[in-house]
This record gives sequence, structure tokens and C-alpha cells, in this order.
Amino acid sequence: MASLEVESGSGTKVHVFSSSSELLESLHEKWGSVKKQPYPAMYSSVYGGIILDPAMMVIPIDDHMVHRGHGVFDTAIILDGHLYELDVHLDRFLRSASKARIASPFPCSTLRSILIQLAAASKCKKGTLRYWLSAGPGNFLLSPAGCPTSAFYAVVIDEDFSQRKEGVKVITSTIPMKSPMFATMKNVNYLPNVLSVMEAEDQGAFASIWIDEEGYIAEGPNVNVAFISQDKELILPIFDKILSGRTALRLLQLAPKLIEQGRLKSVKTGNLTVEEAKGAAEMMYVGSTLPILPIVMWDEQPIGDGKVGELTMALSDLLWDDMVAGPATLRIPVPYEE
Repeated sequence: MASLEVESGSGTKVHVFSSSSELLESLHEKWGSVKKQPYPAMYSSVYGGIILDPAMMVIPIDDHMVHRGHGVFDTAIILDGHLYELDVHLDRFLRSASKARIASPFPCSTLRSILIQLAAASKCKKGTLRYWLSAGPGNFLLSPAGCPTSAFYAVVIDEDFSQRKEGVKVITSTIPMKSPMFATMKNVNYLPNVLSVMEAEDQGAFASIWIDEEGYIAEGPNVNVAFISQDKELILPIFDKILSGRTALRLLQLAPKLIEQGRLKSVKTGNLTVEEAKGAAEMMYVGSTLPILPIVMWDEQPIGDGKVGELTMALSDLLWDDMVAGPATLRIPVPYEE
């Protein structure tokens, strides 16, 4: 049933749902037209359990994460039936929550157990697991003092991803980046990130690069950025003003293998000016589902020879192999029920 009925004449008549069953029927009609359910399972501490019906995957409108942006989030990859780097992402998640002054309703061990059980209930073998801590529902005020308890939400997103082997174009963003306090906290206030991506898309680019107030390279809208210098050095911007991406940190741990092979000279973090960065031999985004995305052009200027770099793909191989067959400490098998 349509929720908006057009009257003959000048106005519209908004439909009033007479019961929850009527509303649920309407929601089921909407989801019934979807060929493949993209969200096979959700957890809500408000409901107190796992939800498999997409029509019920909602959060309260008076949740402070909705109307005040008072929430933090993080993610983990599901690949070949394993959760990759869940524990390090959970650690960052709780650090973000502490900075946002949100107390978790559960200890870390319980959050971890919920997420593993959610992945199992979803039956998803490849996708992403995203989760949020909110100040919780309660009212529409600024202060969360009136919220009875914080809230924990999580959802499994069934999505296909693979190594990215084609290069993309980027631009320098004109959207102001977040201050270090908020940039280093993975919070839900992503309007600058959204606007920077839209700005790039308007110019036919994939995404953008932020430059900090001192003129140094910062990060992409939701990914880190890395460079291979002309001297074959892998350089990532220092993490003091940007989010310390877990994939970027893992890259710094794995990349020395290329030094051992004589392919890289060094691996480091440091400040890079725009001129130095644009003069790099290779450039790439680094993020969870990429894990490496080659960048071949920046502000209509080619990076290196304008082609996907050999070392970029070698680093991508290192990360992808780690995701597929890395240490057991990083890959948690999901206990699916047969």
C-alpha cells in the first residue's frame, strides 16, 4: 500500500497506517521486490537479538546517533567464511567510543561474541560486517543524559569485492577536512567525507585527497593514501591528524617483505608536501575492501607514467594473501550452522 495518496485537485493526502501489521505488510512489499537481500542479518541491543527480516532492520528515530551524530562505528571483512582483523578493529572501535564519551553496554568480549554469532546467522561468506555504538535512544536533546543506556547495532552486508587492478583518478578536495580530534575518531559525522566524494564525482574522478592546514598530504575520504617515491620508498602520511587505518597499519607490517626481495628500499611514515606527493612514482588508496586501489592521475596530472605501478600491485598481493591465508590470529573462522 502506498504511504502517500494523491488526491484529485490541489493537494496530497498522507496515508495513516492503522496498525503495525499494515505497516509491516507495506515494508515486506518493498523488500519483496528486491532480487537479492543485501543485508542478511542485523543485531540490535534495543531488540536484544539478531534480526533476519530486513523490514525490521531499523533504529529508533530518537537515537542520538540519528539526530545528533553521537555515535562511532567500525567494520570488519568477511572473506572465505573468516572475519579478518576483527580484534584490532574492535580495539579501535572502543577507543573511538571512549573519545566520544560513549560507554559500551557490553564488555569487549561480549561485543566480539555478538559479531561472530551475527556473521554465522547471516550465512554470508563474503562481505562486510559493520557495527555502531550510539549514545542511545531517549529524547531529542543535545545531552545524552536522558538516554537510559547506550545502544549497539551491527549489520552484515553481502557484497562482492576483489583485488582492484584498474587505476583511478583523484582530485584535491576543497572541502575542509575534520580537525584531528574528530579525524582520529571513527565517528558517524561523515558529511565532509560525503561532500568530498561528491565533489570528485562531479569532476569525473573516483574520490579525493585531503591536504592538512600545514600543506601536507592527509588522507582520502574514507581510506588512507600511500606513495612509492622515485627512490622506491613506501611512504604513508603520519597518523597524528588522520585515522590510523587498520589496513594501512597492516601494510606497514607486511611491506618489509619487498625490502627483503630487493624491490623496495624502505618503508616509513612521514610528512609529504603536495609537490612531493605528485612527484611520486606510484600512488594508491589503502582500505579494508580494496585493499589497495591504484591511483594513476591526480588533478589531471599523471602519477609516474600514468599506469598502475608494479610495486602497487605487489603490495596489493601481500595484503590480499594476508586476508585469504594470513595468520590465524587475524582470521577468525565463522561458526556457520550447516
